[in-house]
Amino acid sequence: MRDLPSGRFLHRHSPPHVLTLTLLAGVSALSMNIFLPSLPRMTEHFQTDYHIMQLSVAVYLAVNAAMQIFVGPISDKIGRRPVILWGISLFLLATLGCIFAPSAELFLMFRMMQAVIVVAMVLSRAVIRDMVPQDQAASMIGYVTMGMTVVPMIGPAIGGFLDESFGWQANFWLLFGVGAFILFLAWADLGETGTQSGLTLGQQFREYPELLTSPRFWGYSLASGLSSGAFFAYLGGAPFVATVLFDMPPSQMGLYFGAPAVGYFVGNFLSGRYSSRFGVNQMVNWGCLVNAFGVGLSLILFLLGAGSAEVFFGLMTFVGIGNGMSIPNATAGALSVRPHLAGTASGLSGAIMIGGGAGLSALAGAMLTPEGGAYPLLWIMLITSLSAVAAIQYVMMRERQLGL
Repeated sequence: MRDLPSGRFLHRHSPPHVLTLTLLAGVSALSMNIFLPSLPRMTEHFQTDYHIMQLSVAVYLAVNAAMQIFVGPISDKIGRRPVILWGISLFLLATLGCIFAPSAELFLMFRMMQAVIVVAMVLSRAVIRDMVPQDQAASMIGYVTMGMTVVPMIGPAIGGFLDESFGWQANFWLLFGVGAFILFLAWADLGETGTQSGLTLGQQFREYPELLTSPRFWGYSLASGLSSGAFFAYLGGAPFVATVLFDMPPSQMGLYFGAPAVGYFVGNFLSGRYSSRFGVNQMVNWGCLVNAFGVGLSLILFLLGAGSAEVFFGLMTFVGIGNGMSIPNATAGALSVRPHLAGTASGLSGAIMIGGGAGLSALAGAMLTPEGGAYPLLWIMLITSLSAVAAIQYVMMRERQLGL
């Protein structure tokens, strides 16, 4: 939809301002990681095992992935705006449930419900693709997610401070306040950008084979999913590495934990700056290679006996840079395989990415032991990073065969 009028801030009948899109994506990222420094204290509060509380990451990602399968077709049917507004409203109710949950089981149930905020992240990307063509979409997604990374960059640090000062519930009160503000912002600024498909939901879901039988769609989705899989494994395993192996307090862990977000900021800037010049495929390829380089170097240093908290967390910056280059571009590529199914493609590719992330997060949390150190996590991250390189190489080979 290249002929959309320029967005006017706080005007419900024009495309949204870039600030609104950035904050919509940011609240989803914030809800994913702000409370991670609190996991040890939450384990004590609910009198349960650490691995049970670590599931608050894995189950969130799993439900997040499942919901993305439905978000795209529903938004293609009824529009982006109503789905986003309802999703944020339900997120606010789930957040209150997390705060007042009397048991670990009820907390995890409400934590799963919090995953509805994924509509903000998925549909902010679909809105961008509604507005601009592929390479420009990659650049715009890069700039939006570059701004978004400020949130997860400082989120764990804020979460660690709130935990030590006011208790773990303070993290969820902050999420509630931020969510309420963004609900108002979306209501006031988010004009509808989607063109209603005119199809029933059943017909919408029957469009999935058109995407699932496209090798290029799978290649882009797997490149994005496997590249980000290294980060999701980090989400599941890094709190254990920080607290058990390196004996960090929550506030220090929060500061170190943001290392990939610093890199992600840089990677998204590179995407915004260079995607239009070099094309999405090259940017994805370079990003996946940078990702693998950072994890591989960290593993080598640990094997050589030079492993430390600074080495582990510092080299995670390269994972962030690689993801910042690969994810926006692979997403734009997946959404452009069938442009008329942009919302559906956004949801399905996101489900593939987050679903894989949920599995890797749970796997990392389950495999880590004090005796094994950081090695299981680093090996998982390296294998997924190298697999992402193979996925984008397949896309490039396929496009050469098709003469694209």
